[in-house]
Amino acid sequence: MARSKEETLSIRTSKEIKMLLRAAAEKEHRSQASMLEVLILDYAKLHGLALREQSPINSHDT
Repeated sequence: MARSKEETLSIRTSKEIKMLLRAAAEKEHRSQASMLEVLILDYAKLHGLALREQSPINSHDT
């Protein structure tokens, strides 16, 4: 199942990092955005990072 993509991320980086991202994406036949997602998810898995479940905005915790 595909993840919902609702957020936008804009970053400034060096020319070298951008070139490395482009090379990695081409090697994997992915877009740069998709490659960046894969890299972040791999890093999170490697380092035991997980998202906390988000509670509804209007919930009242008492």
